[in-house]
Amino acid sequence: MLRAIRKFYQFFVDKPIKKGAVLNDHYEVLSVIGTGSYGIVYLCKDLKTNENRVVKQLRPSKRYNKKEVEMFKNEISILRMLNHKNIPMLCEAFSNNRYLFYVMSFIEGDNLEDQIFLSKKTFNEKESLLILSHLLELINYLHKKDIYHQDLRIPNILLKNKDLFLIDFGLSKHKATNDSFHSSFSSSSYKQKDILEMKQQDYYDLGEILLYLLYTTYPSKNKKALPWTEELSLEKETVYLLKRLLQIKEPYSNTSEISTNLHAALKAKEKVH
Repeated sequence: MLRAIRKFYQFFVDKPIKKGAVLNDHYEVLSVIGTGSYGIVYLCKDLKTNENRVVKQLRPSKRYNKKEVEMFKNEISILRMLNHKNIPMLCEAFSNNRYLFYVMSFIEGDNLEDQIFLSKKTFNEKESLLILSHLLELINYLHKKDIYHQDLRIPNILLKNKDLFLIDFGLSKHKATNDSFHSSFSSSSYKQKDILEMKQQDYYDLGEILLYLLYTTYPSKNKKALPWTEELSLEKETVYLLKRLLQIKEPYSNTSEISTNLHAALKAKEKVH
């Protein structure tokens, strides 16, 4: 009953801002480009520079929820630490009558989910490994800053020509700003264990993405579902890489280990051709 009431409340309160509205005397709303569990994302025109921007709003129904507000502010603080050509750049954050917003650079491109399911794009083994290579570079950049994405999924990866971009840091964690590092954990060894778990969650997600890409070229003829190790015909180096990413074999503990095995898998594919 409470859930139904909450959904009813959200339906009326979380109506997107209409096209043509101007936010912060600066950003004209052109369209809604996405809605998530706690945010609404708009494509806007920057009236001062005439450039397109992305504006994310915390859902109005969440603005009195302390946890949701903290998550939104955490995303802003993480974006503020980043400066990479393949990650959106934070322009500013602002509030209006307790409505919270932040503004990012606009990256034109289709996400991997749309490319696979709408455009029917497929990726062979080599192409899938190359995408993983680009992703790994971005994850290495984040991890060096003690930032862990924690939500690596195909809708959060944009492709434009051969460039790959990583978006949506709503669930990301940073060692210095994550409250649990200051309150819940007292011993340094436990902190290290927690960091390793967050790293390995990102690595596991990389494995899931790689597996997803590899399946785009798989002709589904078998009525009986088989394990991927039997369904997919892959180089043994790719199988080893996947098994460690997916923690079937010993999980990876750093990106350099993954990079070594990834290059071995790519080299194996080049030898075949």
